[in-house]
Amino acid sequence: MAVINAQNTFKEVLDTIETDVVVIGAGPCGLFCAFELGLLDMRCHFIDILDRPGGQCAELYPEKPIYDIPAWPEISGQDLTDRLMEQIAPFDPKFHFQQMVEKLDKMDDGRWKLTTDIGQEFITKVVVIAAGGGSFMPKKPPIPAIDEYEGISVFYAVRKMAQFKDKEIVIVGGGDSALDWTLNLQPIAKKVTLIHRRDKFRAHADSVNKMRALEAEEKIDFQIGQVKELHGANGQLDKITIVDGDKNEKEIECDTLLPFFGLTMKLGPIAEFGLNLHENLIPVDTEKFETSEPGIFAVGDINYYPGKLKLILSGFHEAALMSRQAFRYIHPDAKLKFEYTTSSSSLQEKLDVSEKTDKKSA
Repeated sequence: MAVINAQNTFKEVLDTIETDVVVIGAGPCGLFCAFELGLLDMRCHFIDILDRPGGQCAELYPEKPIYDIPAWPEISGQDLTDRLMEQIAPFDPKFHFQQMVEKLDKMDDGRWKLTTDIGQEFITKVVVIAAGGGSFMPKKPPIPAIDEYEGISVFYAVRKMAQFKDKEIVIVGGGDSALDWTLNLQPIAKKVTLIHRRDKFRAHADSVNKMRALEAEEKIDFQIGQVKELHGANGQLDKITIVDGDKNEKEIECDTLLPFFGLTMKLGPIAEFGLNLHENLIPVDTEKFETSEPGIFAVGDINYYPGKLKLILSGFHEAALMSRQAFRYIHPDAKLKFEYTTSSSSLQEKLDVSEKTDKKSA
């Protein structure tokens, strides 16, 4: 499976991608779409704002057990993600991480054009929205006038490491993102200062130990406190003021600020797609799970219909029925046949299990 990470904070000219289906969201329900679509010979690209597949399962509770997945008495969010990735591997879906769809436009030929926040364009006949509760958006710290610096010297994600070469960087936070980027940017930055409100971290112990080692070697600076004020002009930082628990203030020179305060779930640009909404959810029919716009579907927690249950297993069912209607858009002149993977040799060939089945039969 190809994984394409967004590696540029600034929009640039990128080659337009044409495909059969674009799935917005790479959580469990979205991932299973690739399986059902693949069985019916439809190519699939994923767009997700996170940096890896799994959605809420992998981001918020990767080690938390899930008890209502059929045939799995207990499985963690990360294990479920890994199993789904293994299951869809034969169909070679493409993944575009750390991107968010900003625009959705209907083209004159009936296809859809999606544009992400890094300027990547997709042209497709079918769009599947599998965004869970919405997009994961960065939590902004309550620092006065921080908006004036965003995109110039304040960033909530690292899209291209080279952009931060030889910079004087201040990283704020105590979780995995803050520690990971402290470790990753230290070799290329002019200086890295890590700021956290206390001397305990929520990150993996190995990352904390590596950070402590860099601090001991004076390769990074660690300060306890919180950012109180930004100083600079025209969006460019030159220093910040931090304050510790005793109300002592200190100024730190820097030209880049990376605040990692976690993620929050918001509907985001999906609300501007022109679809009918019901309390920030997307109404669909229960035959095809199609939205108010032909060719646009919604599966998983993002959709709404009478009797809706927000369960992963419900999303799997929705993905199966969605795919059958999507087939009619992608292959309008082909006959849709219903086949079982247990008995169809053609489906088993797609799954690369035909030889295993032959051996068992023998």
